[in-house]
Amino acid sequence: MQERVALESEIIRKCLSRSELQCSFLEYRGYKVIYRRYASLFFIVGTIANPDAGPKAENTENELGMLEFIHTLVETMDKWAGSICELDIMYQLEQVHFIVDEMVMNGQILETNRRNILRPIDLLEAESKKKGGIFGRR
Repeated sequence: MQERVALESEIIRKCLSRSELQCSFLEYRGYKVIYRRYASLFFIVGTIANPDAGPKAENTENELGMLEFIHTLVETMDKWAGSICELDIMYQLEQVHFIVDEMVMNGQILETNRRNILRPIDLLEAESKKKGGIFGRR
């Protein structure tokens, strides 16, 4: 666990130290790192080569596809929260995780349609507002 935290910290430092004129892709310790900055938020995705392909396997993940995924994620969160900011993520982390879970399963991107991603959250919020609903106060 400590190794993972150290790796995450190193990758974050690498991304923060890069200028806006530099490419949003980098390779670090066997990982392909794709990041994008939106205002004061950094979204970072790391990929690794398929471990079943052997030790010399090449990481063939599409960097532009990952940038598009990050953009779709941010657009979805913007639609959900208005204009997404750090406080939205900090205070509503469970909903943010729910959005990511609706988009990604087992490391594969499954859904990119914002309406389909946000539908379950909208249904939960509508149900919680109903008087006597399953999530409402009694």
